[in-house]
Amino acid sequence: MKHLIFYAALVLAFSYQAAAQKYITKNGKISFFSSTPIENIEAHNKQVNSALDATTGEFVFKVLMKSFAFEKALMQEHFNENYVESDKFPNATFNGKIVNLSEINFSKAGVYPVTIQGDLTIHGVTKKINEKGTVEVKDGKVNGKAKFYVKPADYNISIPKTVMKNIAESIEVTVDVMLEKLNK
Repeated sequence: MKHLIFYAALVLAFSYQAAAQKYITKNGKISFFSSTPIENIEAHNKQVNSALDATTGEFVFKVLMKSFAFEKALMQEHFNENYVESDKFPNATFNGKIVNLSEINFSKAGVYPVTIQGDLTIHGVTKKINEKGTVEVKDGKVNGKAKFYVKPADYNISIPKTVMKNIAESIEVTVDVMLEKLNK
């Protein structure tokens, strides 16, 4: 009986430790910027769901495409209806991991360079990506940041010829997610 109680306590301890290593947010930020000589287009999304398992390095996010806000309502309408087809493909997702996880000390404040690898899915198309970013550990929270470029053509996003010169071939994407410990 003593052994059974010991093993049960051990399992509970490991379960608690594993949960303490998970970080989440429901209000991360992703923005994109397209720059051409004709016009600049910028959109922001502050409703990004994201999770990080600090034990394994697994990192995921989910973005509701209709939550991108543009300066001009017509741009937002065209983005959702004509380009990313938000009704048909409502989310963009990333499922991957931090490759150099061993270089991050989640119990020590600091800014750590990271390499993220995984699958980015936009418009129903999944592509492998390998990008650099940073993880800042501060006050029990983890702030993940990255900046990378996405080509709409790689994700089968068609740009009509009439506005092709208004949209950059490669769009700058900025990720900024402040993750808090699950089960503080």
